[in-house]
Amino acid sequence: MVKLGIIGCGIMGKGHAQSILDGKVPGAEWTAVCDTDPAVLQWAGKNHPSVKTFEKTDDLLNSGAVDAVIIATPHYDHPVIAMQALDKKIHVLVEKPAGVYTKAVREMNAKAAASNVVFAIMYNQRTHPIYRKMREMVQGGQLGELKRTSWLITDWYRSQAYYNGGADAGTAKKSWRATWKGEGGGVLINQCPHNLDLWQWICGMPKKITAFAHAGKWHDIEVEDDVTAYVEYENGATGVFITSTADCPGNNRFEVLGDLGKLVCENDELVYHKLSVSEREFNRTNKEMFAAPSAERIVLDCAGEYTQHPGVIAAFVEKINGTGELYARGEEGINGLTISNAMHLSSWLNRTIELPIDEDVFLIELMKRWGGN
Repeated sequence: MVKLGIIGCGIMGKGHAQSILDGKVPGAEWTAVCDTDPAVLQWAGKNHPSVKTFEKTDDLLNSGAVDAVIIATPHYDHPVIAMQALDKKIHVLVEKPAGVYTKAVREMNAKAAASNVVFAIMYNQRTHPIYRKMREMVQGGQLGELKRTSWLITDWYRSQAYYNGGADAGTAKKSWRATWKGEGGGVLINQCPHNLDLWQWICGMPKKITAFAHAGKWHDIEVEDDVTAYVEYENGATGVFITSTADCPGNNRFEVLGDLGKLVCENDELVYHKLSVSEREFNRTNKEMFAAPSAERIVLDCAGEYTQHPGVIAAFVEKINGTGELYARGEEGINGLTISNAMHLSSWLNRTIELPIDEDVFLIELMKRWGGN
């Protein structure tokens, strides 16, 4: 049995613990928990007496009680704690996002590469059959040459009560939510890491990004709650990414267009508009002024189990035991974060950002925004 410890046992951490306790992660047992909140440790001690409790990360990592850890702490701590665990040759599964800024994540990735342990990230959306089908078709060439991508992802509605929820009850202490120092960003760093990961996992990384990230446009918060971004890819294809936590009702529509057709993901359905001939070929050879290639509309069968978080943890445990494959290697967490950092930097500097970003400039600009905390 793989002995799993959980570092950070809030909503997500408790959910992961419950998955293990419910037997959804074969070959694993929950053996330890670390949290800075005494109430969490009291809860664990009372309800799960076999689980060892720790106030400090170092104590858990040095205890010998774990073979692997799931890190579900606030975002800034992900790379720090992961590197501590990697130094101890302890396997690591880190929650999304990989971190807040790519410079720290790059350091974490380098340490993981030298540690010879299993390193994974909790991109549970990669277990969704629809997104797996989209990747298979796009990467397999069924859409032909990429021309355009578009993701309108605005069904993340949050009221002001959500953002106020991190404040200490009965005090004037400011909520840690939606602050640069406490969370490191808004909708891009909190709600959208999965979407940004899937976007690049399916379509590839862009080369240029121009973004408008409006801070506190719809809520009383420091960070962005409304973003519109335009990207360009190496082959000349373009893309748009729009997100907000204030649209109600919101939408979730993901389109990928190639010269052989288009995929549309919306309302838990994937539709393939298959062209009879390549649009590029048709454009070169057609002689009729208003003609267009015909398209067949196909609702795709995306059969398969959506295993979510338990599936990611189970694959992590299997990899530790020498079988199976991870849904997402930990090193891949830097990709979506790079896009997020570039969107922020573009908005802050009011210019187009080319990838890779200047990580030092990004960190300087991020630290400037700590002043309000």
